[in-house]
Amino acid sequence: MTTPTPYEVRDAEVIVIGSGLAGMAAALALAPRAVTLLTKTTDLPGGSSLHAQGGIAAAIGPGDRPEDHAADTVSAGAGLVDAAMAALLTRDGAAQVRAMLADGLPFDRSPDGAPLLGREAAHGAARIVHAGGDATGRTLVTALAERLRATSSIRVETGAFAVDLAMRNNRVCGLLAFHPEGWVLHRAPRVILATGGIGGAFARTTNPAEATGDGLALAARAGARLADLEFVQFHPTALDVAADPVPLLTEALRGAGAVLLDRAGRRFMPGEHPLAELAPRDVVARAIGRRIAAGEPVFLDLRPALAAKPDGFPTVLALCADHGLDPFAAPMPVAPAAHYHMGGVVTDADGRTSLEGLWACGEVACTGVHGANRLASNSLLEALVFGARVARDVASRVLPPLPPFALPAPPAVAAGVGGALLDAIAAEGRNVLYDGAGLVRDGLGLRAARRKLDRLAAALDSLRDADAGSDTALDPVSVRRWGEARNRLLVGRLVVHAALAREESRGAHCRADHPLPDPASGRTAENRILTLTDLAGAAGPLPGDAACCIP
Repeated sequence: MTTPTPYEVRDAEVIVIGSGLAGMAAALALAPRAVTLLTKTTDLPGGSSLHAQGGIAAAIGPGDRPEDHAADTVSAGAGLVDAAMAALLTRDGAAQVRAMLADGLPFDRSPDGAPLLGREAAHGAARIVHAGGDATGRTLVTALAERLRATSSIRVETGAFAVDLAMRNNRVCGLLAFHPEGWVLHRAPRVILATGGIGGAFARTTNPAEATGDGLALAARAGARLADLEFVQFHPTALDVAADPVPLLTEALRGAGAVLLDRAGRRFMPGEHPLAELAPRDVVARAIGRRIAAGEPVFLDLRPALAAKPDGFPTVLALCADHGLDPFAAPMPVAPAAHYHMGGVVTDADGRTSLEGLWACGEVACTGVHGANRLASNSLLEALVFGARVARDVASRVLPPLPPFALPAPPAVAAGVGGALLDAIAAEGRNVLYDGAGLVRDGLGLRAARRKLDRLAAALDSLRDADAGSDTALDPVSVRRWGEARNRLLVGRLVVHAALAREESRGAHCRADHPLPDPASGRTAENRILTLTDLAGAAGPLPGDAACCIP
């Protein structure tokens, strides 16, 4: 008599996890190869790409060159950008944006058909391509989603929460996920992570609710190499209102003339940096953060930008109106919020990770193009460029067939304890990370955050153990609630560990107890690369962090 399988097994040629720009770009570029795209959202598109107000940086204007764009990228990255990767990004990116323009994608254009180019902080030229004014992300990914739905070789499965990679001998053999119909093991030799960033691990973020670090946590539990996790970019000008996530006031506003004001209505950025409001994001964010920490509100006066581009910011105007604010009548209150993760799963130029059969692209990946501080509007560009590069490599690389293996058991999920308790643990973890590893950190606060996050992870694991014998039927909502809490806590612990290890201030990583950069600390420094084993050695055993390993 055989024991019935606790879930369905589905075979796939390629699995893509994530429905943002990087995931959709990779899936479309793989056509006509059979692809299964999984997303935990209920429809396409998903992720942060949908909410991107800024545009795509590309050196396509008169007199601009990819080399100049690469130089700005290296400069913004505070000494940690891989110059070769930046050159690749800007070269491939310019070609790809030109191809998209020729293909008729809905970028904003002048009457003669030329793309309208804007300028943003730390760029030496006007090279930002927009679509729908400040709705570039929504316009672009909606267009790609329509193409994806019309591509017969791509199977889209929504409401599917990726729980663990299935591993054997350092090789990815598939993915265990929970679907509306229950557990599913996707048996596949090739898996692409395109799950976006980690903003949801922080209490205050501009990222959508689904940005909970799932891909980073999946890769970490499987043993992948990770890097630069301490570098979290805080956007300077999130609207300072009670909301989760907090609305973003795009950097393009400052590029069009918006200015930052203190309580007395005085501009303060000219005294902080020669580029004033167009200084690198970390500089602007900390200048605002210092004033807010001292009890002084900060405002962004949008009126110069709205006068310069009357039709350029419909998304911003709608966001302000949603919160009862009128940017034509008064400056808007702003404060920094977690926005973008420069670190992630280490990849090469083709998106290959340290695990055979696993690729990563977009914000979840660490390609080396962002260093310690991402240049504005390079994020959508990175998703496009490396989504396409990953697809080419996946399609061309020959892998040996998967060996026979025993089916792994699904993990125990804390489902019968009630959502309120899980939500309380998750919320406390977000507060701890924001307070201890936020815009400015120090060793004392980071060590306190590590202890608190360790205790919260143990508490979550004890809920799972207590619930193991429960007859409570699992459902997608409870599994996602548990899984996201598990992932956010692991990501938070990894970020804190990396921030403790880097005893200097560089780019987006600011240590009050180590305020100067360390010239000896570069991309090859030992503290740049870490794995889950490093975290275990620093903080003791990691309950519930074992990967879904196939014997």
